[in-house]
Amino acid sequence: MARYALALDLKDDPQAIAAYEESHRKVWPEIQKSIIDAGIDLMQIFRTGNRLFMIIEAGETFNFDRKAEMDAANPKVQEWERLMDGFQQRLPWAKSGEKWVVMDKIFELRAED
Repeated sequence: MARYALALDLKDDPQAIAAYEESHRKVWPEIQKSIIDAGIDLMQIFRTGNRLFMIIEAGETFNFDRKAEMDAANPKVQEWERLMDGFQQRLPWAKSGEKWVVMDKIFELRAED
């Protein structure tokens, strides 16, 4: 199982943040299916202020390029992305066309069993 951590900012607007959170309380079934079909077993999004943090756990066959291809071919995912894009702003260091930025793990502590 692979784990990924990603970050993205929301527009610093309380109404936009509230609307984004409301949208995620009612994620469309087609979006949930697209996430599962891409090989993602767990997806969680956390927020502090206008910063979002996403955790993805996926099997070894998952890769971001394949997910991007699947998303580009899915009209409902594209509709969702256009809607979410109205609430989001790119991180200053994001590459061109990049929304969610994969974070580098810099520390881990694991208690011994």
